[in-house]
Amino acid sequence: MDQRRASVTRNRDFWLLLSGQAVSFVGDQAQFFALPLVVLAISGSPTQAGVVMGLSTVSFLAFGVVAGALVDRWDRKTTMIWCEAGRAVLVGSVVAAMAVGALGLPHLYLVSIVSGALTTLFQSANSAALPNVVGADQLSTALGYTETVNNTVRVFGATAAGAMYALGRVVPFAVNAVSFAVSAVTLRFMRVEFQDKRTDERPSKLIKEIGAGLDWVWRRPVIRFLTLISAADNIRYGAGYLVIVVLAQGLGASALEIGVIFSAAAVGALLGALVSDRVTKRFPLGRIAVVMLWVEALGFPLYAVAPNPLVLAVIAAVESLVAPVYSVAMSTYRLAITPDELRGRATSAVSTVTTGALSIGTILGGFLLTALGAHVLVLVLGGWMVCLAVLTTVNRTVRRAPIAGQVGESVVVEG
Repeated sequence: MDQRRASVTRNRDFWLLLSGQAVSFVGDQAQFFALPLVVLAISGSPTQAGVVMGLSTVSFLAFGVVAGALVDRWDRKTTMIWCEAGRAVLVGSVVAAMAVGALGLPHLYLVSIVSGALTTLFQSANSAALPNVVGADQLSTALGYTETVNNTVRVFGATAAGAMYALGRVVPFAVNAVSFAVSAVTLRFMRVEFQDKRTDERPSKLIKEIGAGLDWVWRRPVIRFLTLISAADNIRYGAGYLVIVVLAQGLGASALEIGVIFSAAAVGALLGALVSDRVTKRFPLGRIAVVMLWVEALGFPLYAVAPNPLVLAVIAAVESLVAPVYSVAMSTYRLAITPDELRGRATSAVSTVTTGALSIGTILGGFLLTALGAHVLVLVLGGWMVCLAVLTTVNRTVRRAPIAGQVGESVVVEG
């Protein structure tokens, strides 16, 4: 039986892909927890910790659209395997340096930059390949499973990472190195082709291919508009993380209670992920987008009036319910209408814009908190979200966007 025609639950290749990524995501969570602590131990500087943590994101912003073009040109499966092998070697070098007491900041800078570039390549190839692994009719189901697994890891990830770090500073990095190797092995055992056969024997110039991908995204009004709205939402999300921490501290929350707040958000996201496939298949994308934005716009200001950390946790859980549903619906829609030879470029273009906005929001959040205070900033960001919700609600093209996956390219080309 063609694996892509089988249901996702019986698709051997999909489960190999998902299991490898789940193991890798556990390792990523462990390293994400440990890395700033290690940098602080080496330098004693929170600024240096922020620099090291941010370098991988900078790599994505600088390399994202190029990576998308490359994974449309190269063999996606081979690219993903080499990315995982490369990240295993990079993180393994950190383990080796820590073992002999030779780890320094320049080493961590290099690892963050190069691993960020490899991560960008991997993610672009993975998104572009998924429709070939599961088939267009199973996209929302596969994305729903992926969201569910990722949010499950987030719920328990911080606790597990803390336990690993308690065993020794080197343990989270060793776990992550092994997780990349496991992911590479699972990819190697997959049988399905990750892309359609290419008819062009001589590829055009890379810059021309990048331009073609950007032009394709820009000419799809639903994708273009919702990408810009998602970027604007991510500005709020990036700033919102710091706002919630400050508000919780103002209510006397301990570090453990702050962790519980974000664990509650992860639980809410997990519940949303569990129903994302059914909602995506039942309701039009436009309606899902409008509902998500209004839930966020009306829910976010409640942080300013929360009387205790428990209420903050409840608000975080409720607000996080809708984001996975929208993510699955939007990804299903975009992947379903994007030609295979353009998927890497289209995905990377969207991700570069939204990731860049998240970085901007995180940076702006610190300045705005200092200038306005947490409570005022919550109201400002809430007003920002109301504007985004109104703009989306009145956009006729978005409101008419059909159920994700039940679309043809012809209905979304800007005339």
